Amino acid sequence: MNFVPVFTIVMSLTYFYAWSRLSTDIATSLLLALPFILVWIIPVRFWSTDHSSYSKLDHTLHVLGYVCMGLVNFLIISLLLTDFILLIFRPHLIQTYYGSFVFSLTTVALILGLFRAHFGPAVREVPLHFPNLPQELIGLRIVQISDLHVGPTLRKNYVEKVVKKTLTLEPDLIVLTGDIVDGKIPHLKKHVEPLDDLTTTGKAYFIMGNHDYYSGANEWIKYFQEMGMKVLLNTHDLISFQEIKLMLAGVTDPAAAMAGHPAPDAQAAMKNHYQNQKGEAQFKILLAHNPKLASEGAEAGFDLMLSGHTHAGQFFPWTLIVKKVHRPHYWGHSVEGKMQVYVSAGTGTWGPPIRLGTKTELTLLKLKRS
Repeated sequence: MNFVPVFTIVMSLTYFYAWSRLSTDIATSLLLALPFILVWIIPVRFWSTDHSSYSKLDHTLHVLGYVCMGLVNFLIISLLLTDFILLIFRPHLIQTYYGSFVFSLTTVALILGLFRAHFGPAVREVPLHFPNLPQELIGLRIVQISDLHVGPTLRKNYVEKVVKKTLTLEPDLIVLTGDIVDGKIPHLKKHVEPLDDLTTTGKAYFIMGNHDYYSGANEWIKYFQEMGMKVLLNTHDLISFQEIKLMLAGVTDPAAAMAGHPAPDAQAAMKNHYQNQKGEAQFKILLAHNPKLASEGAEAGFDLMLSGHTHAGQFFPWTLIVKKVHRPHYWGHSVEGKMQVYVSAGTGTWGPPIRLGTKTELTLLKLKRS
């Protein structure tokens, strides 16, 4: 079934609920319809067609549509919460000022969510303990950037802030675990360019996420390679730390098939060299955008897997839904067999530039021996 008709029906029913509870006249009805229309435009205008051009009007509509996604989300939650309170407790004050109460809840949630997302990301330090960690790797510092989603709502200034924070952390490795872009190269090139400063360290590695594939896989792979990123596509690199070698492998995303690329294969990633190298790795790290690949990583024999994709739900109530869908690897540290897993909550945001109940994070992972 085509997505747009289904989405149209869902938005219509949602609007009807809001209209039935809040509308008092034609002016109110039209004003209430505006955010629903702007949300509806997103899949119709931007997801259903492949734009070769992207005007200032397109950008404005895109941003407004995403912000309105958050507004509609909080509006419906506020309506449901208010109706529940009225059903159970029937407070006279809320009955009298029903519309004002709903709009106040919606506005506070929206502003708070926008504020928290805009002023991110915070550095999150995560110690990871391994019983047999080689002495040479104790204290190894890995900075993980994931799910930036450079696109309509996340621009150059935010990327520059992420890069600056990353370099001040003095990482031994920098890993970009997918969904870095949301759009085509001509529209986003200047906003992605600050990432080039990460490659001067010679320690930056990149894997593709589903949105990177949606945005033009071949073009972005070539772009990041030319930038100097080491792009891992079911391959690995052997990195020397003093007298030992660390394997850093990366797999493609399940969305790779739509771009005619190989499916994710952790076994192949362990076998296929990024470059011609010799030696045996004493510690093995897998980069896999989607944490649902954890079982494959553990079966292949990796010690640690780093992922993103989930955004930890980004904002309520999706925080609850994502936790249920992706458990036990929805966010933070978890274990799959003998392999440890860390899932980033995301360094940026997708869609609504909102965080409520989660934080954007620039993750500093420190390897330790338990």
